[in-house]
Amino acid sequence: MPIARNLRLSLLLGFVLLLSASFKEPKPAFYLIKVYQLQSQEQINAMDTYLSNAYLPALHRAGYKDIGVFYPVGQDTMKEKKIYLFIPIGNINKVAQIEELPLKDNQLQEAGTAFWNAAYNAAPYQRMENILIQAFPLMPAHEVPQLAGNKEDHIYELRSYEGPTERLYRQKVKMFNVGGEIDLFKRLQFHAVFYGEVVAGSKMPNLMYMTSFDNMAEREAHWKTFRDDAQWVSIKDLPEYLHTVSKNDQVLLRAKSYSDF
Repeated sequence: MPIARNLRLSLLLGFVLLLSASFKEPKPAFYLIKVYQLQSQEQINAMDTYLSNAYLPALHRAGYKDIGVFYPVGQDTMKEKKIYLFIPIGNINKVAQIEELPLKDNQLQEAGTAFWNAAYNAAPYQRMENILIQAFPLMPAHEVPQLAGNKEDHIYELRSYEGPTERLYRQKVKMFNVGGEIDLFKRLQFHAVFYGEVVAGSKMPNLMYMTSFDNMAEREAHWKTFRDDAQWVSIKDLPEYLHTVSKNDQVLLRAKSYSDF
């Protein structure tokens, strides 16, 4: 009967659409990096207390996980000190939720009373910066690295590649995705946490990524292997990738004891 046939066709079409949807590639996630600029040990202590006792628990209650909290290697001798907070947010619409969290979470406000009630001349930090990043297609979501040894020995390397123009910057993005640079890092086991494009920040156009290592010696050995690898040698001087980076910032980090990884 025509009605039965149409029903069967509708059911079949629905099944095909459902099946095709299940095979769609995941949309690249978004990450938020908060950078706190500090000048004294007192400010470091205040931020550690706030982040560990108030802010991270509030993020966990809101459903966020795998939050990384890092500080630069050798920070105790640096004039300008920093704390980096890495938050995988998934959807870009979550940015507003995170920024409003301190205003809506009563437990956070109670646990972070000293932070929020700090006097104008005793601020817990000098300045802060938000960096919004969209994951690259070849690594559409972050990964928590499975590192060996003690947590205090682990090294996280955060790199930022600024492009001289938007066109040239796009070529560097292409080098990571189409050109095989991400595949090279994966093959050499750099334990990447994320790769992505900065869509809002103070240094644009630029991309950022984070790799990780068991310790400093392993980091040095990995980069030597990378520089000598035949695949890297074959692509690094290709005309299409020349002059695509005007500034390369490298920050070696260690995780705070209360960091999720």
